[in-house]
Parts: sequence; structure tokens; C-alpha cells
Amino acid sequence: MKVLFVHPHGKNWMGSMKDISTIFNLMPPLGMMSIAAFLERQGVEVDLLDCYAHPAPLEELVASIVRRAPDVVGFSTTTSSFLEGYQIAERLKEEAPQVRIVFGGAHACSVGVSLLDSFPAIDYLVIGEGERTFYELINADFRGVEGIPGVGFRRDGKGVLSAVRENIADLDTLPFPAYHRLPDFPRRYNLPLFSYPKAPNTSIISSRGCPYNCSYCDRSVFNRGFRFNSPGYIHEHMSYLHRDFGIRHLFFYDDLFTFDRGRVEELCRLLSDSRLPVTYNCIARLEHVDPELVALLKKSGCWQVNFGIESGDPEVLKKHRKFMELDDVQRKLSMVKESGMRVKGLFMVGLPGEDEVAIRRTIDYALTLPLDEINVTKFTPFPGAPIYKTIREQGEFTEDWPSMNCVNFVFVPHGMTKERLEELYDEFIRRFFHRTRIHMGYAKMVWKSPHSIMTFLRNLPEILKFEMKQKW
Repeated sequence: MKVLFVHPHGKNWMGSMKDISTIFNLMPPLGMMSIAAFLERQGVEVDLLDCYAHPAPLEELVASIVRRAPDVVGFSTTTSSFLEGYQIAERLKEEAPQVRIVFGGAHACSVGVSLLDSFPAIDYLVIGEGERTFYELINADFRGVEGIPGVGFRRDGKGVLSAVRENIADLDTLPFPAYHRLPDFPRRYNLPLFSYPKAPNTSIISSRGCPYNCSYCDRSVFNRGFRFNSPGYIHEHMSYLHRDFGIRHLFFYDDLFTFDRGRVEELCRLLSDSRLPVTYNCIARLEHVDPELVALLKKSGCWQVNFGIESGDPEVLKKHRKFMELDDVQRKLSMVKESGMRVKGLFMVGLPGEDEVAIRRTIDYALTLPLDEINVTKFTPFPGAPIYKTIREQGEFTEDWPSMNCVNFVFVPHGMTKERLEELYDEFIRRFFHRTRIHMGYAKMVWKSPHSIMTFLRNLPEILKFEMKQKW
């Protein structure tokens, strides 16, 4: 049996313009690649089609899939890419009706089996972690699916779930993701500009799940709890990427890389002792930061630490996540900055309960922090997030799936307008980046991140077009 995995691109939020986000930030589809690697280890023939790396018109994509002659096509989609994936599936059913269509990923897991009631081209859903479920499904040749946990299927024309799939307890039993199935890895893939010292680079995930309950986070695939790869497994994974693909820098895309202190300490020691020539970035929660951890991260090759700050308004924060005093946030960020690592802050605009005063408080607060860079997203209430259940009570929500990609305001809190949110968002970006200190920091990237500078200059015409569009 031959399985082809497809990673749809989703809506190009800049309209007719080239999507420059995929030039400056394109990470491999690790979840899909993990399932592919698991199947491959069981002797299944697999192939991958990443539409982010190779976008193409619908008919061209369908023709490419038909030429590869798969028995099964698995789509891994987010909310914003689901409808594009379904368009491909519909056309594929017309061209090759014998092909089984399976959907998984964040959107399938968060919306659930009701998708089968409205989208007839989908044959089955994989709900939850996909490795074992997908293998058992194809190994049974799609017979007896009601006895395979984690499968969404139709009974009397109605979508139902076979049973809940238990999470994989020992993640070290899984093979490394199938990087080798991406035809131009790592050349086509790149971390965000100015967030790495060397190329080639890529992302890696070393844990699953999160025990926290932030209102805006979708935990429908891996659920709550926390499971992780052992330090030895992670070190071997990093060594493999360096040895086989020449990777020189990694981004740990884990939500909670620093959650298990013992794991982080042992990994840092392994990296320091082995002198593996691979640096890395990670995401950390401020609660975990102390001088000892900072020293370990720096010594083991950590180049940048990202922190979810979200808002500078205490009352807004208390509504949506575990609260930390804003003075403590500043102190801990300074601790990381003074160690010599770069510091990136992650913020949201348009959270339920925010008004103009709260957003301006966030902007002013961000300007006081020792941040090298920020990423500001537009709050999006995803179906699997706790806040989704009551979101319509807290403002105006336009549930347009293709636009739900964190770069569009699909939700407007009570008392605000979409136009005013856009103005405040633009002001946030402008005031942060149009400062001498930030300009000087980017000037230093000539020698700190030369690959970023070259990529920036090579794509300068597209950047200028985008800037002109923003001004209009």
C-alpha cells in the first residue's frame, strides 16, 4: 500500500501578492513527517507533498497526486488550510475515486467527527496522535475501523468516533521525522529571519502536550499532560540532522521546552560535553527562568529564547493565562539578555476583554522590555481552545476558517472595531521596530546572522512591494 501525505498551504493573506512569509519562515511539517516515518518503519511506502514549500494551482496539485498513484492520501491541516485541503480532496475523488482520503491535524481534532457530516469527500478522520492510528487503519485495509481507537468514520451516514486513542507514553519509541522525504530539505526551509546565526537550520519538537490551561491555546491533538523525549534521544536527533543534512542551528518548537528541569539540565550537559556544532533557540516560560538555568542554556549553545508575554495589561493577563507580575517579567528577561542570548517576546492583540487602553498599555510595556525582537499575532479563537465555547459572548466573531491564521482580526472585542484594532496593531509594530536600539541590533546581524542579511537583500523587491501595499 502506498500512502501520500499532503500539507495544504491555506489562504494567501496578502491577496494577489507573493506570500513572503514562506520565504522568511518555512518550517517542515513535523507532525505529518512523524507519521510518515512511523509508517515507513513498518514497511509502508510513503511520500510527502508540502504545498508550503511548493505551492501550485489546484488542478496542478491534483494532477501531481494522481501521477504518484497513491492508495491513500492523508491530509494534515490547520483551521486556515482545511478548506484548501478539502478542495484538493474533492477534485481527487473525481479524478481517482478509488483513493482513500484521510484527514488529521489540528482542525480535524478540534472540530471532530462532525466534519464527516458536511464534507463527503473525506472517508476517515484521525483524531489525536496519528502514528499508531494511521498505521492500524491502513494495516487493517480500512476494515473493522470501529475497533481502531482514534478513527472518525460514518455509521448510517453520520460521523462517529470509534474510541479515544491513548497517547504514546514513550516518545523515544518513535523514529525521527521523515526529513529525507522532503525533496529539497533543508535548502527550501528556513527559520524566521534574524532568529538564527547559521544556515542551514530547521525546527525540531522534543515533547508533546501542555498541563497549563491558557484560554487561547488549542490542545486537541496532544491534550493536556506532558510527555517528552529523553536527553539522549534529543542529542541523537540533533546529531543526525547535523550529520545527514548539515544542520547548524535548530529551533525547539516545543510549547514547554524548559518544563522538566532535569531533562533540560541533562541535555545541556550532553551538548556541552559533546561539543556538537549545532546552536539552538527555544521557547521558555518565565516561571522556569533562574540564573542556573540561564547559564546552562547559554553554555550548551542556546542563541535565542522566546517568551510568551501576550499582554502588558495585568487584568487581561489574569483572564487568559497564569499571571506573573510585570516587574518579574522584566527582571527575568533582563537575566536572559545579560547572559548574551537574544530575547524575543510573543504578544497578542485583540484578546477578549481588551480595549484601546489595555492595548496601549501593552505597547508601552513592550517598549520598556529588553527585547531584541517581537512577534505580534492577531488573536484567533480556534475551535479547540477553551475560550472558543463562549467567544461570541465576548465580541463579534467571524468564523471564516481560511482567515483564521493569526494574521487577520476575525474576532473584535466588545467596544472595539476591526479598523481600530488594525491601527493599533500597526502602531505596535511601528513603534517597536522604528527605534535606534532595534536598528542597531539588526545592523549587528551582518556578522551575527549573515545568511539572514543575504536572504533579506535577495528578496528586497518583494519586501518593498509589501511595504507599499501596507501604506495604501
